[in-house]
Amino acid sequence: MHIKDIDLNLLRLFDAVYRTRNVSRAAELMDLTQPAASQGLTRLRLLIKDPLFVRAGGGVQPTPKADRLADAVRSALATLEQALNESALFEPLLSHKVFRIHMSDIGEGRFLPELMAALRDLAPGVRIETSPRPSNEIAPALDNGRIDFAFGFLPTVKDTQRVQLLKDRYIVLLREGHPFARRRRSGQALLDALRQLEFVAVRTHSDTLRILQMLQLEERLRLTTEHFMVLPSIVRATDLAVVMPRNIANIFAAGGGYTVIEPPFPLRDFTVSLHWSKRFEADPGNRWLRGVIEALFRENSH
Repeated sequence: MHIKDIDLNLLRLFDAVYRTRNVSRAAELMDLTQPAASQGLTRLRLLIKDPLFVRAGGGVQPTPKADRLADAVRSALATLEQALNESALFEPLLSHKVFRIHMSDIGEGRFLPELMAALRDLAPGVRIETSPRPSNEIAPALDNGRIDFAFGFLPTVKDTQRVQLLKDRYIVLLREGHPFARRRRSGQALLDALRQLEFVAVRTHSDTLRILQMLQLEERLRLTTEHFMVLPSIVRATDLAVVMPRNIANIFAAGGGYTVIEPPFPLRDFTVSLHWSKRFEADPGNRWLRGVIEALFRENSH
């Protein structure tokens, strides 16, 4: 086989299938139909004279030959991407680029107001689209350019470039005047007293559920929701308590009507990071917006 026989898109398809372990998901990431992806994979198998991937539960597994090729293919694609982008210029005042960012609803509330205010002055034509993804799809979406960045506490997202933006902590948010807040407690006494409360939890922030499970408070859970931003009205109207990040809780509390309690939870401390793909690290627009985000939100940059 000669390199002239290989279509670059076949290598991109191989890389997508290798990372996702799923032909359908790889096809979606590359904007292909599944038949087109399957045909492309068949062409590549014939050229390389190896099955490359075999069926496995819920997807495919690479052959030893595919494992040996994977790093070389990814490195070659990244080198080519960087070379093509090196000479490109990004002029923020003139640009109309669209940046797509993974954020949860709570991330939108924390980061978007300040980011959009900055972009209004620095890059008035630039657009931001939030594009939340399941955690297992974030790294592939970054590598394929479906999203440019991912914000959040994303411990299961691997093989990305990242920078820590800020440290945060899980706390309990109550309505102002809640009977629980009238008595001062600390340490283990405060943890024990949490059994007096009933809780609302957010399904998409799994560590809040894990904290309740570790404290054996599952039986005190009365409501599970999908999003954080519905919580202020629920907490204000009821005696329900919510475990949530302190940064957001303080924003709610600053407007009045809420009380923040800080128990010594297990797993209470965590970090929020900005993630991006090494493939696009040299892209001028990517590099510029990373700098803006770090200047705005990275704690030790202020």
